[in-house]
Amino acid sequence: MTEPLRVGLIGAGPWAQETHAPALAAHPGIDFVGGWARNPAAADALFPRTFDSPEALFSAVDAVAFAVPPNVQAPLAIAAAQAGKHLILDKPIALDLDAATQLAAAVSAAGVRSIVAFTRRFAPETREFVDRACAITPVAVEAQWLSGAALSGKFAASAWRQEQGALFDVGPHILDLVDAAAGPVSSVSAARYDAPSDTWTVQLDHADGAASSISLSLRTPAIPTVMRVSAHSTTGIAVLDSRETSSAECFRVLLDEFLDSIATGVDHPLGVLRGLALQRVITQIQEAQCPSGG
Repeated sequence: MTEPLRVGLIGAGPWAQETHAPALAAHPGIDFVGGWARNPAAADALFPRTFDSPEALFSAVDAVAFAVPPNVQAPLAIAAAQAGKHLILDKPIALDLDAATQLAAAVSAAGVRSIVAFTRRFAPETREFVDRACAITPVAVEAQWLSGAALSGKFAASAWRQEQGALFDVGPHILDLVDAAAGPVSSVSAARYDAPSDTWTVQLDHADGAASSISLSLRTPAIPTVMRVSAHSTTGIAVLDSRETSSAECFRVLLDEFLDSIATGVDHPLGVLRGLALQRVITQIQEAQCPSGG
């Protein structure tokens, strides 16, 4: 019988409380050893065992899951990889392209496996959409993620979300989906940003000839959140407008596939290199942006 994978968790915020910790504790193939967080009280309330430092946690586990801001995640994940630990990364994998590149290099050099929590990609409705979209060979994809998460609610107190906004928070999810549906992003043809509403409007070109347009915001009072992706061609249309599968169930599937990746020694397609590719697109969007009215 295979021994459970010993996993530690870095971070004890709302996402760790809601998704990471419950999923890790419930999975039969995981031994949720404990964790470390900057807030000792939150750590004590969430983890089966609290460690005094990330390094102490690394020494007690086989893999590390992260639920922290990207600027905190990148250096800690590099250290964990260098310590020989497999990685469950949050998105975006870093705050800038240099740090993302360094993280990907550290994972490659250490020969460890990684997976990025593009949560919706592990939902059956999302996988059905991607399969359908690929089958029709889209000429165009349109995507929206409009949320009031920065206005109120459990994530409104997140400093990095307030500072970086929709492009870094929900942007990786949407960019991953349009890239999966229409093929790799080849260039950014236009990017416009309205700061008061935190609204990004972006047009992308894809390597296979398709075009996509996306709209993102964390400051639109949309209740519930609007998340919709559609793809079309002369052979049909594919639409994703559901998030019915819970984040905890998505994370269970993620853990199943993470364990399989480790057992087989085969990198998961949603690993650190996927995170790096999307970080490049985020950087291209930032470089292409013009202000609202510009």
